[in-house]
Amino acid sequence: MKPASPPPAYSTLPEGLVSLADHERHAERQLDRAVRAYLFGGAADEITLRANQTAWQQIELLPRVLRPLAGGHTRVPLLGREWAHPILVAPTAYQRLVHPHGEQATALAASALGAGLVLSTQASTRLEDVARIYLPEPSRGPLWFQLYLQPDRGFVRELVQRAETAGFEALVLTVDAPVQGARDQERRAQFSLPADISAVNLAGLTLPAGPPLQAGQSALFDGLMCHAPTWDDIGWLRSITRLPVLLKGLVHPDDARQAIDAGAQGLIVSNHGGRTLDTMPATARLLPAVVSATRGEVPVLVDGGIRRGTDVLKAMALGASAVMVGRPVLHGLANAGATGVAHVLRLLRDELEIAMALTGCRTLDQAANVIARD
Repeated sequence: MKPASPPPAYSTLPEGLVSLADHERHAERQLDRAVRAYLFGGAADEITLRANQTAWQQIELLPRVLRPLAGGHTRVPLLGREWAHPILVAPTAYQRLVHPHGEQATALAASALGAGLVLSTQASTRLEDVARIYLPEPSRGPLWFQLYLQPDRGFVRELVQRAETAGFEALVLTVDAPVQGARDQERRAQFSLPADISAVNLAGLTLPAGPPLQAGQSALFDGLMCHAPTWDDIGWLRSITRLPVLLKGLVHPDDARQAIDAGAQGLIVSNHGGRTLDTMPATARLLPAVVSATRGEVPVLVDGGIRRGTDVLKAMALGASAVMVGRPVLHGLANAGATGVAHVLRLLRDELEIAMALTGCRTLDQAANVIARD
């Protein structure tokens, strides 16, 4: 299996793409079946994957009219700074699977569109190269680095130092995937990485061998889980970095409180895009309780199923500080490289402004009153 080849004149946007759904349909026609299964599939029966989108669609907007809207804007505060809008690119692995320029094209588009960028630990491009492209743009958004905590703590320390030196402004620790989900679609397609694509920022990492298993022991619980991170590791991570640490993958209010007590400076409500544990609730349903549990002490972001500017507005109405989008960015990347990513982000920003105007929101701090509540 080979990574997708760029379509002819790949910097030119294909005709007829006017929504994120259009981008998705077009991208799926361009990509290898196994790549589609890996990047866009979900866990097990993909119930959570589908529910994420449906839940946003089922929230109803309740417009206010004749309100003063002149001078309105989408600006939001986040981690002590003000950004142009509340849309960030979620961390997604191996972007060179869908376009030769991969994460570099995404960084170029995100910086130009003022979108935040969260780079995956499993990026197929060196983190320094991404930062070099992203940071010079004056109107850029926040640049964060996503971590999976590795058993080799010395390697993690060096990786964090690299991110700091390169100019990343926060760390996003993913906490909801101590093991990969049972992704049936991916297994049916027999996905494997091409020889020329790898997690280049993890080069040199050696995973320790697990303890010898005794009769009746589980390879998962008595092997792999011996190295899984725990709450104690949050304090260790904070001790080795000057950067804010956000936890991604929290869905339970009690975990939200524990995260704050552990020193987390932000939370991201996420069910991993439906890729880990199937039949979890949609993130739109999980968000309000987590926001309530934080009592406004830290920002709460959300991802999963956001496909319209109205979804962004609904997330803000439910208390989110910002949103992250993953698969739609990959769709745009597959369709037209940096141009495609920029188009996806522009569509979301434009639709958000339209939704604000049509619901009577001059600014996003007025969003709380625009959704119909039971």
